[in-house]
Amino acid sequence: MVIFKLEQHYKGILRVSHLNLSIATNDYDHFRDVRIRNVNPEGIDLNWFIFTHHECFARFTADREFDISELSFAKFSTQITRENPDIIGLPIICSRLFRFSSFYVNKNSGIKAVEDLKGKRVGSPEWAHSAAVWMRGWMQNDKGIDLTDIHWVQAGANAPGREEKVELNLPDGINLERIKDKSLSELLANGEIDCAIIARPPTCFLENHPDIVRLFPDYITMEEAYFKETGIWPIMHILAMKRSIHDEHPWVARNLYNAFLESKEQSVSRLLDPAISRYPLPWLATYARDMRDFMNGDPFPYGIEENRKTWEQMALYSYQQGIAHRQFTPEEIFPSSVSTKVII
Repeated sequence: MVIFKLEQHYKGILRVSHLNLSIATNDYDHFRDVRIRNVNPEGIDLNWFIFTHHECFARFTADREFDISELSFAKFSTQITRENPDIIGLPIICSRLFRFSSFYVNKNSGIKAVEDLKGKRVGSPEWAHSAAVWMRGWMQNDKGIDLTDIHWVQAGANAPGREEKVELNLPDGINLERIKDKSLSELLANGEIDCAIIARPPTCFLENHPDIVRLFPDYITMEEAYFKETGIWPIMHILAMKRSIHDEHPWVARNLYNAFLESKEQSVSRLLDPAISRYPLPWLATYARDMRDFMNGDPFPYGIEENRKTWEQMALYSYQQGIAHRQFTPEEIFPSSVSTKVII
């Protein structure tokens, strides 16, 4: 049952008003119908801010400036496992990507396989960088690589000065060097690091530096095989909400989830229909239908059960890597009100 807030009218008549909440995210098509109010969460008015990922993360993590915010799953794992956390998650997915494409190497380092990273200098923008967490976890648990055998470097992706946003408890033996005056792109191009694990291609790669290549050029084949074998579809960013809102208005989480789920379904429908797609690219609808079929009918699932293996995998990886304070379960980090599957 949806609960509305009742306020006293100036003539003594009770009127119904919506709960006003602020939200900060990047501009996603799968959020679009909620943002432009084609789909409205029952009983809620959203005051929406569009920011870059890093601005959302930094402002919400440091000062909780918004009621709801996009948040890196890795950074969320730190904050949700603190004692008496002041946030709660929503199984609404902002961003998810397979990450075998995220290894960039300098050819002069002689790296031909992931096992060759042993003894090398490998950089990422932050230790709690979701793309790097996923790939370090795969290296450790699937490939048997001891993370202590690698010299890790933290620096800004394409500009110097990026800093870690959450506290860490690095495992014994991890060697992490922080470089403040150079970017990963610069370090990789100069051969000062051998590999970068990074969410977006570094500038040196985009500018066709002759020495910089992907470690896995056939990454799509690898990622399809990984999904087929494991059922895991890596999640990068989710929505987090102030716990005080959930405590005072427990109906909010479910109503938000329902609206965002409907918005996502409409976004996918547009992708599947070339007549209404928002993206002017040939064959996109054909590719989208192929992905839908490959991923068992839903290429971008929300929810707890629909993503259980993925939630649990990040819980393991983030704890192993000293990011989460403990290994969590999905039931601990999401409201019970969103545990039941909704059929749109």
